[in-house]
Amino acid sequence: MRILYIDIDTLRPDHLSCYGYHRKTSPNIDWVASHGVRFENCYVSDSPCLPSRAALYSGRFGIHNGAINHGGVAADLFHEGSSRGFRDRVDKTSWIPQMRRLGLRPVSVSPFGERHSSWWWYAGWKEVYNPGLGGMESAEEVTPLATDWLQRNAKSDNWILHVNYWDPHTPYRAPQELGNPFADDPIPGWITEEFRQKCWDSFGPHSAQEPHHDLDGSSVIYKYPRVPRQIDSMTAVKQWFDGYDTGVWYSDKHVGYLLEELDRSGVLNETVIMISSDHGENLGELNVWGDHQSADHITNRVPLIIKWPGLVSESRIEKSYHYQFDWTATMIELLGGTVPGNWDAKPFPESFKNEKDIGREFLVLSQAAWSCQRSVRFSSGNEEYICMQTYHDGYKDFDPIMLFNLSNDPHEQKNLATQKPEIVDQGLAYLANWLRDQMVIDSMNIDPMAIVLREGGPFHTRGTLARYVEHLRKTGREHHAERLIRLYPREYSI
Repeated sequence: MRILYIDIDTLRPDHLSCYGYHRKTSPNIDWVASHGVRFENCYVSDSPCLPSRAALYSGRFGIHNGAINHGGVAADLFHEGSSRGFRDRVDKTSWIPQMRRLGLRPVSVSPFGERHSSWWWYAGWKEVYNPGLGGMESAEEVTPLATDWLQRNAKSDNWILHVNYWDPHTPYRAPQELGNPFADDPIPGWITEEFRQKCWDSFGPHSAQEPHHDLDGSSVIYKYPRVPRQIDSMTAVKQWFDGYDTGVWYSDKHVGYLLEELDRSGVLNETVIMISSDHGENLGELNVWGDHQSADHITNRVPLIIKWPGLVSESRIEKSYHYQFDWTATMIELLGGTVPGNWDAKPFPESFKNEKDIGREFLVLSQAAWSCQRSVRFSSGNEEYICMQTYHDGYKDFDPIMLFNLSNDPHEQKNLATQKPEIVDQGLAYLANWLRDQMVIDSMNIDPMAIVLREGGPFHTRGTLARYVEHLRKTGREHHAERLIRLYPREYSI
């Protein structure tokens, strides 16, 4: 058994050609999809980066593994305490140690563990190759490590190779000599000048007037010319979309190099290939530009493409609801293993093999690094919805309850919460029952979201309110500044 896991950071599925995108961003990924299964509704339970990979690695929701933030107590897995044995739970039950116990040699090419000080990530791997730039790598700095390993080991049996690309993540860093492959391609039709102006008049970290961490963009745009300083025109919108899509295209180009190496080694047609991501990327949705700051359809939905020679038919689409770790649990069972009892995943090996589209009734999505939210992804009648509950908005223009009909509004432009109270009630009932169930099935009995709120809210906005209020005043948005002071008087005084 040979498995290649291609992990492209910040990759939203609807910007891949095989998911219907009008730009030709992904010919090599498309080839994999044409020889395998493409999942339409795969979501990470927890976002963004650290919480997502903690859930994938542990097979557990963030409410159970404890790692839901990018700093503070909830940026680490829960400690086991007195129940910890000579070997800890990470070793006993996590995904990669399980693959190793099944006889595979796990190898990772990724800086992720170092980027987030998530040292648990290294447990179980037999070999780790860290490109060393903490997530600022460009693909040409990652691929040589992976192809070198494949040249030495591809023909051997029983390995899983994880290759982690970062190019779709801001700041968009594809080499300038590549030019702009999408210079002549229009941007998606859903984004209009009216929408851009609405975003411009609003507020929030990474909103249209301040889409960079440093508010004015001065530390970014001169070093990374693919991103504009602000979203102040439709020309800037196009520059932003072109930058992101070039990052996708460049990652895909390097996926092609990995496929070529497998082919040269004579094992391409017998290698299992998994392509996915840790989260998506909002490109204007909810007025978040080039980041992943909410528990919404755009941030938490990820591509999942599985090529498994001899097991499934080619060019198949699976539309049912799955968490990303439902697939890794399925992989364990397909390889003859048993999913650890503490996992929250629901494996589906038989329905996968028998091509039956069977998934979950609903999904609960969480975010606590940029805002504190939990959302429910579900269907009602023939319509697809996401209902979002916000506990801390991270100083963004979010209503406490938001409802979007994804069937006709996939970019979440119209909040229907007041118009469809019965659908809101359905979503909030799913969420309340889920929360009750999760709190009683885990020995920790602590909701890490409460820890984040007690610490002062999401990590990336802590201590920033006074500075941001002053920025809003300087840019003619005093009414937004006063609103934030009313909502967060204690945080403003700190």
